[in-house]
Amino acid sequence: MTNLQPPDRQSAPTILVGVDVGLPNFDGKLEELGLLAQTAGLTPVARLTCKRKAPDAALFVGSGKADEIKLLASQLGAVEILFDQSLSPAQQRNLERHLELPVNDRTLLILEIFGQRARSHEGKLQVELARLQYLSTRLVRRWSHLERQSGGIGMRGGPGETQIELDRRMINDNIKKIKERLIKVKRQRQTQRRQRERRDAFNISLVGYTNAGKTTLFNALVKARAYAADQLFATLDTTTRQLYLGEAGRSVSLSDTVGFIRDLPHGLIDAFQATLQEAVDADLLLHVVDAASPNFLEQIAEVQRVLREIGAADIPQGLVFNKLDALEIGSRPLQLQDTYDLFGVQTPRIFLSAAQGEGVALLRLHLASTVSAANPPAKDGEYSPEVGSAGS
Repeated sequence: MTNLQPPDRQSAPTILVGVDVGLPNFDGKLEELGLLAQTAGLTPVARLTCKRKAPDAALFVGSGKADEIKLLASQLGAVEILFDQSLSPAQQRNLERHLELPVNDRTLLILEIFGQRARSHEGKLQVELARLQYLSTRLVRRWSHLERQSGGIGMRGGPGETQIELDRRMINDNIKKIKERLIKVKRQRQTQRRQRERRDAFNISLVGYTNAGKTTLFNALVKARAYAADQLFATLDTTTRQLYLGEAGRSVSLSDTVGFIRDLPHGLIDAFQATLQEAVDADLLLHVVDAASPNFLEQIAEVQRVLREIGAADIPQGLVFNKLDALEIGSRPLQLQDTYDLFGVQTPRIFLSAAQGEGVALLRLHLASTVSAANPPAKDGEYSPEVGSAGS
């Protein structure tokens, strides 16, 4: 069988393919897939899109388009084909046989990026779990060269069948072990959260689409040095710091979480449940939006979808429209603070530039006001340090 893994995926010439089947938010220019490919170290050399009523059951794009991809790959020296949509194991296998090149999809690409970026013990466990769950459905492709071998006397199947069974058992055993280890990590996080609750901590989580500037804002607020870069998924591991709000006279707990993205693999959502639990247990979600992105409406909708999926949809939110400095003069807002209709709910919104610092002080004032409102003065007869003496 032909070895369908390129010798070096770093800077590997790659063709990007997208199929428009009538679904909303189709990326006709494959811009986000291109950014993902570059983040993973690949080099897009061509982008192909086509329109179909439904994906082809065998080749996803159909035989004619597959021939076109094969010819283009030969002309450009591409060593890998990358699809913007998820492929079934059968479609992936058929495409690789037809194109004689490795074929991967958006799901595997995101998994690879997460694998490259995970730093903490928990993050690595979560990525490995998602990767194994993905590969467990691809064993028929990985071992197809063994399936064609015949068995001996008294054997029901060939060596390929035996190898697939062994490999599946090994993957399932590893999945079980990783889940058990993640349960322990989740318990540790719950203990840490209970400790914060006993300290009467107010918990704020930064959420948003990947590359919206969450970590840059986190650094600006708490004077931290968490890694931030103009790339997708620069931050994977949750980081929590104390943020002192002088106007409220108290500190709050601020967490920077992993960014969301369109068509985020469900396996990753499940695997990162412990990390995303910070958002579920927050008292306030600061939804950071890339105000300069032409697709910010779709990105807001995607973040809200994921929040619903993880059970965080009912937590109070504040919108932070970041990257104010990247807006054209004529597109800048008349005022930096207003409200935004977030699916029928009037939500506080603040425009700022986390990189330049503009509007950050206004956000701190808003957070102080929100925290103070969440901790009203004590009732009559109860002592509160914020309440003066009788008759004052």
